[in-house]
Amino acid sequence: MQITSQWLDNMCFVATAESGHSVIMEGSAAEGKAKRGPSPMEMLLMGVAGCSSIDVVMIAEKQRQNIVDCQATVTAKRADETPRVFTEIHIHFKVIGYDLKESAIEKAVQMSAEKYCSASIMLGKAAKISHSFEIVAA
Repeated sequence: MQITSQWLDNMCFVATAESGHSVIMEGSAAEGKAKRGPSPMEMLLMGVAGCSSIDVVMIAEKQRQNIVDCQATVTAKRADETPRVFTEIHIHFKVIGYDLKESAIEKAVQMSAEKYCSASIMLGKAAKISHSFEIVAA
């Protein structure tokens, strides 16, 4: 896996993956300018949300759960001093579907957290990671 990050201007960069997909990242916008993309640290949390959500949906579907939506909200705390690493990360899943079994969704979240989500497992080496979920009937 490889990405390339190209400086655009000020604190703005465009990152491009081998697949050709690109995303704009910006540390801070120039004075008077709108911010054009998430910060690199926000991108890390987006990666955790995406990675863990993919796992939860795939595992739940294998358990024949009828999911129509899955939303992950990731909140994090950072160290006060440089390097401002994440110290705590919490992932909350809102799983929406028909006749969802709590035990199946709980197992999907647990399996993602403990075995499958490379992003959260990797960040868990540096930060305390916790998970929660709620089920909403469609």
